[in-house]
Formats: sequence, structure tokens, C-alpha cells
Amino acid sequence: MSDRPSSGNDPKPESLETRRRRLLYRSWYCGIKEMDLLMGSFAKAHLDSMTEAQLDSYEALLGMNNDPALYGWIMGLSEPPPGMHSDVLDMLRNFKFVDSRS
Repeated sequence: MSDRPSSGNDPKPESLETRRRRLLYRSWYCGIKEMDLLMGSFAKAHLDSMTEAQLDSYEALLGMNNDPALYGWIMGLSEPPPGMHSDVLDMLRNFKFVDSRS
């Protein structure tokens, strides 16, 4: 169920390119700066090659809005609850962050 009221004129479905751009933007503005850098860099490196199912998994991780828990899962400090572990989380765990801003 959507939070938006139905106007009778449903908008066109979001294109894959638009979805990737939206997720890239969200990745750079997660919450705490460390997560912004990690998730933004990861998204920049991997979003273009992700399948729609992987984009769903990644969006679910971003949608948690719980940086400390997600950080713990990525760093291997704790395990995610059932249903939150995915190949995308494994990709995040194996991602080698390199600060390329300079």
C-alpha cells in the first residue's frame, strides 16, 4: 500500500536508470559520515552492474535507517536478522573502500 493518495493517474514506473541514480544519491546521504562514505563509494562502484533483485536488497538495507546496526553487519561485528542477509550484504562486507575524493 502506498502512502500517496491515488489520483487515478498512476505515474509511470521508475526506470532502472532513475532508480540507480536515486539509490546512488541516497547512498551518499545515509546518516553518519562514515556510512555515507562507505555506502556512497560502494554504490558508485556496484550499482550499475546490480540486478533488479540486488537493487531490491540494497534498497532494503538503505531503508533500515539504522546506521549502527548496518555498520555492525558490514564489519562482521554482528549478524543480521533472518531475511536481511543477502549477496549484496556479502558484497558490502568484501568491498575495499578507498577514499578517491582527493
